[in-house]
Amino acid sequence: MTGIIVFAHGSTIESANDAVHAVTSQLAHRTGCRVETAFLDCAPPTMADAVARLAGDGVRRVVVLPYFLTLGVHLQRDLPAIVDRLRPIYKGMEFTVSEPLDGHPALLDVLIDRYNGIVGGQAF
Repeated sequence: MTGIIVFAHGSTIESANDAVHAVTSQLAHRTGCRVETAFLDCAPPTMADAVARLAGDGVRRVVVLPYFLTLGVHLQRDLPAIVDRLRPIYKGMEFTVSEPLDGHPALLDVLIDRYNGIVGGQAF
């Protein structure tokens, strides 16, 4: 069984974390997969918490989806280190990490939608 972890930075502003949890819930509903939220900093649950819950549900493959716009230090250094620490604990579990959101063609559509919402629906 495959599980998904939506991995975000985390914030001291609870509504920001709630927004990530909402995306996680929507992803679970749309995919039918077991999906957990994990935060790097400022808020629980951690990646270790999320992996433990997935492992407890019998998940053997974890796909980590970074909820980060660009490939910054947290995705280049911190996330790989976290996954490397978890691999020996969950020896039978496969971990795959996707790329950040940057570069996905849908992001341009999102920006255009945001722009159109401000200027009254005037398309480019």
